[in-house]
Amino acid sequence: MLYGGLLHPQILETLARAGHHGRILIADGNYPASTTLGPNAKLVSLNLSPGVVSTTQILDAILAAVPIDFAYVMDYEREGPYALTEDPPVWAEFSRILEVRKSRAKLKLVDKWQFYKEVACPGHILTIQSADLRIFANLILDLGVRLE
Repeated sequence: MLYGGLLHPQILETLARAGHHGRILIADGNYPASTTLGPNAKLVSLNLSPGVVSTTQILDAILAAVPIDFAYVMDYEREGPYALTEDPPVWAEFSRILEVRKSRAKLKLVDKWQFYKEVACPGHILTIQSADLRIFANLILDLGVRLE
């Protein structure tokens, strides 16, 4: 058994092979993960049952393993059936986890349709599909540099 918070072998292998600016998508349960992969990305499905595993649990495990330079959230809809009137509560949880893990990254907002394009890039190395039921709980992470 390994020490540390991240134990998944495929995720560890992908992160170990990645370099600076490698892009990770942590996707909520509603995100079309299998059809929006970048050309070099692997898909790891952690959607065991509704709500298990959550995007916040995945973020915490990733931050225990690698440095992150940038974190992007998908802007929410303000009209239509999925409209929200305020920021999704999960964003505050993302920010808190980034702070607790002493990450340099701060959440940046990306238009919903641009978010899909950001994931389709060659630097996209990994999508981790969660079973999170919270809408707009998607997060793109850009890998940083270990400075020690």
